[in-house]
Order: sequence, then structure tokens, then C-alpha cells
Amino acid sequence: MTALLVDGRSIELDKDGFLRDLDDWSEAVAEALAASEGLTLTPEHYDVIHALRRFHAQYQLSPAMRPLVKYIGQELGADKGNSMYLLKLFPGSPAKLASKIAGLPKPDNCL
Repeated sequence: MTALLVDGRSIELDKDGFLRDLDDWSEAVAEALAASEGLTLTPEHYDVIHALRRFHAQYQLSPAMRPLVKYIGQELGADKGNSMYLLKLFPGSPAKLASKIAGLPKPDNCL
């Protein structure tokens, strides 16, 4: 088990780097998780992160890529609801990386 030190608190992570306790999430934790992935968060990242947290609150799950793209399009507009936009913000696997930084569980179908 690994941990992240944020504001003097030890935040427990699972073997994949996701939060063990979703209640540990804060924007400071998001910044630390992003930094561990080599990312610096911008307002555009936070738009997606907060939309993801709303999705999780509504459906109690982290979306895979297709539902994520659709939901972001509905929440933030068609210009942001596409794979290329999300890949630019969250390289590699946007659904997995954005969920991790948003403090949510790993999407079920992400490796």
C-alpha cells in the first residue's frame, strides 16, 4: 500500500494509485495526484474533474471513455465532449487518469 502526503496528512492509495477512501479527496489531493502523473492542473482540467465527480455522485460509478465523452459533451459543451480534447488534458487513458485525479474509483473496464 502506498500513501501520498498532502498538507501534513497521509492519504492512502491502492496499488494503482487511486484513493482508498473517496472522502480523502480535495483539490490539494488532486494537485498531488496530478503531479505524481506529471500533470499541472488548469481550469480546463478542473471542469472535467468536477463534472466527473458529479457523474459519480449521480451514478455511483466512474465512467468508461464513451460515457465520459458523452457526459462531458452534455455538461461542458460539444467542443469539449470529444476524445481528442480529453486526451490532450489527460494523456493515455483519459477515463482512468481523470477518475484517479478526481479521487474516484478506477473505471471497471480500464486496465
